[in-house]
Amino acid sequence: MTSAELRRRLIRPGLRAIPTPRTNPFALGYLALLLGTTLYARFGDPETVHRLQAVSSTDAHNLMVHPALSLVGSGLWVAGSVWMPYFWAFGVTVAPLERRIGGIRALGVFAAGHIGATLLSQGVVLGAVASGGAAPDVLDAIDIGVSYGVLASLGGLAGLLRPAGRAVALGAGLALIGNQLLSDPDLVTSVGHPAALLVGVALWPWLRRGREPRRPRRAAAWKAAAAEGAS
Repeated sequence: MTSAELRRRLIRPGLRAIPTPRTNPFALGYLALLLGTTLYARFGDPETVHRLQAVSSTDAHNLMVHPALSLVGSGLWVAGSVWMPYFWAFGVTVAPLERRIGGIRALGVFAAGHIGATLLSQGVVLGAVASGGAAPDVLDAIDIGVSYGVLASLGGLAGLLRPAGRAVALGAGLALIGNQLLSDPDLVTSVGHPAALLVGVALWPWLRRGREPRRPRRAAAWKAAAAEGAS
């Protein structure tokens, strides 16, 4: 492979994949927000941090009392005290999805996964408590983080990739879910994580439909150029 081919096949596509404020305002802006709340959670007053996270939690109790506040607030924190894994998670899911469909639609996929998986998982929690399969204190267990949105973005991105890339993306998502089920079989995330990935997959028709109108214009331009060349 010559140096020119190396630049064309590897270096240039790699550089284009690096998130920038111009290509990925949503992904980078969200990451900056999460970095801020993560630093505050680490260095802020522990009692205040706990109170804010408790109010933001999407546990069943909060969802019944102030659903909008908890659904939005829970997405402002990362689960745990380490931010860097989310930088890489956004880099391989949210950022490439945003480059393909735009920031507004990427936000829509992220929000659909976050909200849909949260409501489904907490509905399962309510059912488990009502049937005696779980202790009542699970209704107030703090549930924060952005993993549902990330998995939904991965699921949505898979539908825009070629078959090989789609298989890799879905396989990675299933591997992450399987690892969580084996290492930490928590009821909420055991339901929420696969649900979030399925939300992204369910959005494939909408995501693909948004990309179709460009093709006729491009094909028309090629035909016009060919006609001019022939004449």
